[in-house]
Amino acid sequence: MNPEFRRLRRRQIARSLEPFLAAETARPPRGWIRAIREASGLKLREVAERIGGPPSLAAYMERSEAEYRITLGKLRQVGEALGCELVYALVPRQGSIHSLAEERAKAEARESVRAVEHTMALEDQAVGDVEAKIEEQTQRILKKQ
Repeated sequence: MNPEFRRLRRRQIARSLEPFLAAETARPPRGWIRAIREASGLKLREVAERIGGPPSLAAYMERSEAEYRITLGKLRQVGEALGCELVYALVPRQGSIHSLAEERAKAEARESVRAVEHTMALEDQAVGDVEAKIEEQTQRILKKQ
């Protein structure tokens, strides 16, 4: 992938993820479907009617979501039945999309610099200051991305 395109894509993703990074909301223990259904006063039977299936299907969807087994399609379907919009994102645990790219580049740099340093040490030509070399190599990798 073209490095300039990759940098542009990273900036676009970072902007798209901003609202999600600010939202530190934990999923309810028994899942969003059940929490929203109960909070809105709907019965399983009513949800089932809205999705066009038996109450057992609505109960199955609640259990599936609570156990992290529901598909996105089914989650979207039951969300619509509850009058909700499915919002989906993968959010970096720490930092940003930029820090993820930097971590990967640093790992790659660390591996290559240490391999070279090891070879040089075997030939009694070690340069030293490995951390500075890793940082330089990280910056080179990031420029290529």
